[in-house]
Amino acid sequence: MAEKTLFKDYLSCHVCSEIFKDPVSLSCNHNFCSSCLKEFWEQTKSRNCPICKRRFSKEDFGVNFSLKELADSFAGTQTGGSYETEKEEKRLEEVCRKHPEKPQLFCRDEQRAVCPGCDVSLHQNHKVVPVEEAVSELKEKLKSDLKSLQDKRDEYKQVEETYEDVVQHSKKQLLSTEKQIRAEFNKLQQFLKEEEESRLAALREEEEQKGRRISRERKRIQEQISSLSDSISAVKEDLQKDNMLFLSRYKPTQDRARDQCSVSDPQLLSGALIDEAKHLGNLAFRVWEKMRDKVHFSPVILDPNTADPRLHLSADLTSLSYGATKQQLPDNPERNINYTSVFGSESFTSGKHSWEVEVGDHPNWLLGLVKDSVDRKDERYPSPNNGIWCLWHGDGKYTNGADKNIKMRTSVQRIRVQLDYDGGEVSFYNPEDMTHIYTHRDTFTEKLLPYFSVGKSRDSKTSEIRICPTEI
Repeated sequence: MAEKTLFKDYLSCHVCSEIFKDPVSLSCNHNFCSSCLKEFWEQTKSRNCPICKRRFSKEDFGVNFSLKELADSFAGTQTGGSYETEKEEKRLEEVCRKHPEKPQLFCRDEQRAVCPGCDVSLHQNHKVVPVEEAVSELKEKLKSDLKSLQDKRDEYKQVEETYEDVVQHSKKQLLSTEKQIRAEFNKLQQFLKEEEESRLAALREEEEQKGRRISRERKRIQEQISSLSDSISAVKEDLQKDNMLFLSRYKPTQDRARDQCSVSDPQLLSGALIDEAKHLGNLAFRVWEKMRDKVHFSPVILDPNTADPRLHLSADLTSLSYGATKQQLPDNPERNINYTSVFGSESFTSGKHSWEVEVGDHPNWLLGLVKDSVDRKDERYPSPNNGIWCLWHGDGKYTNGADKNIKMRTSVQRIRVQLDYDGGEVSFYNPEDMTHIYTHRDTFTEKLLPYFSVGKSRDSKTSEIRICPTEI
């Protein structure tokens, strides 16, 4: 009975002290009847845990189905009360209504106590043991089941705690990613604003230059008009003089008039209008072309959700380094936790793909590809047998990840990784002269992801390895 009382206490609500009815679990891992918890919150006008007093901003609880099933089973029915439970316990203690003696034997075959006055003879060929021995054995089994239940509950609690970590980390990711998006767009907007001002300035400069040119030409035209007007006035005046005075002035006046008439005809300047086509033609395209010099394209983007907590990734997710401190990151299913590795965000199932990685003089790194189903939690050696096709540099040596050393004439500063999925090849080159380093040959049947791993940089100049941008 003591064991049963202990088990009953485990299945009782701390508010109503009855067996759980629709039990719910708070994130602080305390359990209550759903109705009891809601009533408690309504009465106290707060959302504190009745046991640990932890405050909740919302109804942060869910039905604990495992605990509900166990409580319902213990109570006999999903809605049964304590009275029915006690009556059921008394009924079970009665082995035989004819003989009041307590049973001394237990039949293992039928899993029940045997009445010494009625049916001992019916169990002659059965496995019958003393009740004390049976109770001891069955209690041990029930304790084992209880341990399994507690372990299962602990597993659920661990997952629930991980979900809490995931939620908190997601909030941090939201703020961080939002900040970086705004920063990138601010850069683009600043570039566009400066480009807009530059092109408007060029437009105004052209208008001013052509305005000055037209002003000079108009001044020359106005001077010529003034001179012609003077000659016209002189001719008209001579035409009004008497004969002798007219004859004396005729020749000079005629020469002057003819000289001015021989001047070339006035012409409008070409190109006096603003060249709209130069300023507006393919404007967006030409701005985009200029913008290409300001932005970079990375053929591979690292997936921070797969990064080991010891790895530190750059803000643009194109470089990685080994950190001195281990970051507090949720243990989500995608994350690597035993090796300082991170995967690319895009997977490949066909075709040819390549990218280059700047490794400098970093002493410890691995590059290549990994199958999507690789074990990310337990220990694994980076080899094709474990779904990793890589080039490994460590202790001044290069290996193929399958215990085969690769001889290199000189240390390489940059590595080209090349995948031919359909051809079943993962190759590595020195991009400076495209010298072939090594090729893995295999048959690929699932998604492959770019693979990166890095160790401590120690005293090397290069502290991080970086995915090189490509031309757009």
